[in-house]
Amino acid sequence: DLTRSLNVDFSATNNARIDEPFGRIDDAAKKDSVRKNLLRGGRNVIYKQTANASYNFPLAKIPALDWTTARFNYATTYNWIGASRLAINLGNTVENSQQRIFTGQLDFMRLYAKSKFLRSLDVQTDKNQAPQLASPNIQFNPKDTVGKSKKFVARLFRRLNRLEAKKDQGIQVEPAPALKFAGKLLTAIKTVNINYTQSFNSRLPGYTDSTQYIGQNWRSRAPGLDFVFGRQPDVEWLNRAANKGWMTRDTNFNFLFTQSYREELKLEATVEPFRDFTVDLNLSRSFSKNSSSLFKDTTGSGKFANLNPYAGGGFEITFISYQTMFRKFSATTPGETFLQFEQYRQILSRRLGTVNPYTGGQVNTDNFYKGYGRYAQDVLIPAFIAAYTNQDPEKVALIGQDNKRISDNPFRRYIPKPNWRLTYNGLSRLPGLENIFTNFSITHSYNSNLSMNNFTSALLYADQLGLGFPSFQDTISKNFVPYFIVPNVTISERFQPLIGIDVQMTNQLNFKLDYGRSRTISLSLVDFQVSEVRSVDITFGMGWRKRGLKLPFKVPFTKKDSKTLENDISFRFDLTYRDNAIANNILDQRNTIPTGGQKILNINPSIDYVLNNRIRMRLFMEQSRVIGYIATPPPVVNTRAGLQINISLQ
Repeated sequence: DLTRSLNVDFSATNNARIDEPFGRIDDAAKKDSVRKNLLRGGRNVIYKQTANASYNFPLAKIPALDWTTARFNYATTYNWIGASRLAINLGNTVENSQQRIFTGQLDFMRLYAKSKFLRSLDVQTDKNQAPQLASPNIQFNPKDTVGKSKKFVARLFRRLNRLEAKKDQGIQVEPAPALKFAGKLLTAIKTVNINYTQSFNSRLPGYTDSTQYIGQNWRSRAPGLDFVFGRQPDVEWLNRAANKGWMTRDTNFNFLFTQSYREELKLEATVEPFRDFTVDLNLSRSFSKNSSSLFKDTTGSGKFANLNPYAGGGFEITFISYQTMFRKFSATTPGETFLQFEQYRQILSRRLGTVNPYTGGQVNTDNFYKGYGRYAQDVLIPAFIAAYTNQDPEKVALIGQDNKRISDNPFRRYIPKPNWRLTYNGLSRLPGLENIFTNFSITHSYNSNLSMNNFTSALLYADQLGLGFPSFQDTISKNFVPYFIVPNVTISERFQPLIGIDVQMTNQLNFKLDYGRSRTISLSLVDFQVSEVRSVDITFGMGWRKRGLKLPFKVPFTKKDSKTLENDISFRFDLTYRDNAIANNILDQRNTIPTGGQKILNINPSIDYVLNNRIRMRLFMEQSRVIGYIATPPPVVNTRAGLQINISLQ
């Protein structure tokens, strides 16, 4: 611990072997060789090192920022693995990793507490309690309250308390309702949490130098302290290492140089505009990429080349796409959104054709620009996103074509958007309802994700003049070959629930109703079709518990053979309905193919009764009805009913 805020950890492990001459150690020369190897510490075989540094920003020492916290952590690993004695010319292997983590919290409640007015927003006055003065120092004429209503007295005392609060800073009084409502809206944001992580890893075979203290050869300065403590090598670093003689020149060398990268951003916030109404917001972004290439001397004369570079990865962000979710959907005819998607392709082709110098401004006979036809990936992806999120096709983000560094993200222009969950529990506090309900909550939730997984780099990509745009056209499709090939793009969204009601009444009756909708749209860039899955979910549950229920007959096994149940009996009824439809739309074909889906209805009534501390009885029925959207499978009805008796022998 260097300081209270800065902590550093370092650990290293070195494995070495004492080499012995061939045969028996039976003469002075061999014994002397073993002795020298022992005194030198042997031959290094494996070296492993980890280093961690964390820093807590001293924001608490700054009065204006003491309501925030921030922490940064930097962690690295470094490994050196010696070459096999049978293939020394192929070199050793070095590997390093780097991780950066930033976490922060904004506690707005502590910020609001700095203001006397904002602190007073949390003062709650009991309406059933008689009005009271905030301080005995307040002077007033008691005759002013004689014969006056409780409302008048409360208003008078509130005005006197406010006047006294201006003199005495220690007194807090509840603001006027309108002012309090405005203040609550102003202070709606309660907390914000931020978490950002970057992880790097590189593995470089063919490294010819050795290792000493802290993983570096201090004579040759290889591989450099920057690499030892996490720097990720690029092609420029590799060329510099090759020029210094750090890389093997054996033409038989065929081990790949690999790198990986992962980036994650998570942001969460809690908003409470007024009492009992909470909004939870979350936003996230995830990007990962792996790359490999063969960096070798192809001639044995020191001319190194970076051969067959290949990269792949995945990308996912929270998104908002409900704008087209409630449009009319049919499993047999193309929808409005799909037709819009087809029309947007021409607009995106024009946008791309005007910015890519390799098109030369040429327009084909079908009004699509050269290299950006109706099935070009760079045209389809932004057109798809614009159509299914109801965005302007002139402003939707385009896909990048650069890959200079492992951390370069071709989809960085797609910005994550917040998802939310709303909860309101205040209805049971309203006058007239507080004696009926013990809990009455209303919920609403929305989650959506945009993902482009399993993308890979295209081997035929070319940028002849280094302009940052593709220049090579596929000989069959006549479209420009992009840097990354994306097999599919998926938008998945869920209202879980769109509206949910959970009620607990004072008479032990409770019921719950959830209505949800979901949609998953997937664009396949292999067979150029859009698969859409739509679901509607309705869940209803009701229960009632009663002690001492009177029956029209005598209850057996009771002490007095009475008609009244001695213990609690619970009645439960659950019903779920799910409508799931799957349809495929093929581009430039005016038909929709239903490929699956079904309607499912589940009905589950039950009665539970605990006869005594050893015997529990349950009468139940479970029925499921399934009707498919296509001919196979046929409708199915499953019914299961019975009486369960659980007996405890303990």
